[in-house]
Amino acid sequence: MSLYEEFKNHLCNKLIPFWKNLKDDEYGGFYGYMDSNLVLDKRSEKGCILNSRILWFFSNAYMTLKDESLKEYADHAYAFLTDHCLDKQNGGVFWSLDHKGEPLDTTKHTYNQAFAIYALSSYYDAFKNPEAIKLASDLFRLVENKCRDEVGYKEAQSKEFFAIENDKLSENGVMADRTMNTLLHVFEAYTEFFRVSRRNEVAERLKWILDTVGLKIFNPAKRRQEVFFDNNMESLIDLHSFGHDIETAWLVDRGTEVLGDDHYKKLMAPITNTLEAEIYDCAYYNHSLANESENGVVNEWRIWWVQAEAVVGFYNAWQKRPGEIRYREAALDIWEFIKTKLTDQREGGEWFWRLDKDGKPDMEKPIVEPWKCPYHNGRLCMEMMKRTR
Repeated sequence: MSLYEEFKNHLCNKLIPFWKNLKDDEYGGFYGYMDSNLVLDKRSEKGCILNSRILWFFSNAYMTLKDESLKEYADHAYAFLTDHCLDKQNGGVFWSLDHKGEPLDTTKHTYNQAFAIYALSSYYDAFKNPEAIKLASDLFRLVENKCRDEVGYKEAQSKEFFAIENDKLSENGVMADRTMNTLLHVFEAYTEFFRVSRRNEVAERLKWILDTVGLKIFNPAKRRQEVFFDNNMESLIDLHSFGHDIETAWLVDRGTEVLGDDHYKKLMAPITNTLEAEIYDCAYYNHSLANESENGVVNEWRIWWVQAEAVVGFYNAWQKRPGEIRYREAALDIWEFIKTKLTDQREGGEWFWRLDKDGKPDMEKPIVEPWKCPYHNGRLCMEMMKRTR
């Protein structure tokens, strides 16, 4: 079987059937929780990030496979996003809803607004629904007007857009005022929004983010991105997030390509090349990527999304520099690890959340929860189908 067929087979026969089965025909959207025993909780919280990512997934799967049956699922996700996840009174997207689609956590997080823009841009691209691009445009204006200040992008805010603690995007014992993660996914969302809209104001924000990555986020001395920041963009912790760095490398490359600006291509190329090389050297071993390093101590968990981004990131690195065959070999090695270790082979399974250093699944972690979705692994398959066709 060719590489293209391998990724297509995984998408069509593993991921798509799994997520189709989570469609909630009673209350809308998709069920939000399945435990490690593959028991579905139909009364669980429905994360708006989860449902945005599912909308993105089915829209892109439709475009990739030209399969008309997928439109039903994209439309279903779109209806739930527009009917339930959007705050009709105050604007923006809630953090989560209850199983019936009523607001549960009304936090307005910039990260969450970004994923809605990302999903709506793809839905528009797939089906040319004018309402979708209008909603994406409305959310773009909201982010720029209510989720940004003179320093950069804010994080968590209340329903009415007053600042609150950023507990949802803070980890490792710090409470961050700003994060690399939110900035990365605003960039990702704006890249897709610009690709389908070609609006100059979006291009200008993309350039601003790239400048910020170069000046504030990327640490050239440590060959990594900083992760958590105070309000003035000073790093709070000695943390190296391996998955985010390899994900950033290829998303920034893609963003500069979509932007089509030679200045930013030249500006960012040394940064993305450095991130790729450093992650290969310090995080890739045992056929997979370790999670992160805090104060020099490596976290050895093999997280599902980190492996997915590593395949695309290393393959992208090889495509830029075909002489660096080690990157292609690493991508395919990690893909083999995913197929044989990380993929849940049980009937009705998808991917495990994480494995320990010996390759044993952590059965305390669920198969589906507000963050565990078909975005990283679905994108892996679709990106690699494009790259190996």
